[in-house]
Amino acid sequence: MTSPRTVAVIPAGGAGTRLWPRSRASTPKHVLPLGDHGRPLLRTTYDRARSVADEVFVLTEVRQREIIEAVLPEVDDSHLILEPSARGTTNAYGLASLILSEQLPGAVMIALPADHVVHGGTQVTKAVKAAVRAAATSGRLVTVGLKPSFPSIGLGYIHAPGRVSNGTLRVRRFIEKPDAAAARRFVREGGYYWNLAWFSWRLDVFIDELGRHAPRHLAGLRKVVQARKVGDESAAAELYRRLPVEVVDRSVMEKTDKLVLVPAAFDWADIGNWAELGDRVRADSHGNSVEGEAVLIDTTHSLVFGGRRLVATIGVEDMIIVDTEDALLVVPRSRAQDVRKVVEALKRARKTRYL
Repeated sequence: MTSPRTVAVIPAGGAGTRLWPRSRASTPKHVLPLGDHGRPLLRTTYDRARSVADEVFVLTEVRQREIIEAVLPEVDDSHLILEPSARGTTNAYGLASLILSEQLPGAVMIALPADHVVHGGTQVTKAVKAAVRAAATSGRLVTVGLKPSFPSIGLGYIHAPGRVSNGTLRVRRFIEKPDAAAARRFVREGGYYWNLAWFSWRLDVFIDELGRHAPRHLAGLRKVVQARKVGDESAAAELYRRLPVEVVDRSVMEKTDKLVLVPAAFDWADIGNWAELGDRVRADSHGNSVEGEAVLIDTTHSLVFGGRRLVATIGVEDMIIVDTEDALLVVPRSRAQDVRKVVEALKRARKTRYL
């Protein structure tokens, strides 16, 4: 009996609003040079996916098509899955699964987000292949969970206690970003894993579970696919725009009784904000992390990401400074999560040139 084909799907949408002003509509987070050797995250993710899958598809919005093609010129039209607009991961993964199930019936899909920083090739490959194998042989939905290396309050967790059976653990529940006390308890007790949103499933199994737990999404997506088949892209776009926005974690993963977890251990980061990025940049003896030209006087525990200009600071402590050609961000390190509020304010003020 031959093994089913493995298809990697790389979701590459969104703009990474908490990394403004570097991350913009024209330069979303996944094309920033945050990967190995200063390469775009999308490029490093694509190369990783090629090593574990028979075929690799990039899932993105129509408006990001040229951005994706600039980073991955080798990806042809047949390996681009285009959303008419951004409508959450339930719709994105549903659309991808429906399209691929017609092209590659019986295939196993592995979703590898484009905007993660990942190191540890051997362990990563081992975890991904284990997830694909479990999805192919068990008829279950599979997620990769990372053993926490510290009590993070910026990540979601998956509780999967018990013993490993056939390489997986039964998932008990999902947990939103915890407070510091809960995060410390999760690390101390064990059985809790960071939610990476790395999923694997047989296409038919996911479509069945989508129909069971999110029937409105599936019904709408079938109409979108049908409209595209007859060449009516405007109708497809309008149908897609009407779909409710929801992340697949809530719509399917938290409700299904078919979810199992592959436990893994490797170096991984989502880099959700500037403080998290700064934690991965080498600090000097005063705790400062610097990129670009800077003069720091009586400055401690700060992050300075310069552009073309020299950045000078005096008496600064626990601050983040990000300079670009047309925008300057200054924010306390403790409020790095709030940078997205700047993006929201710019949208309200219709200052779109800064987005």
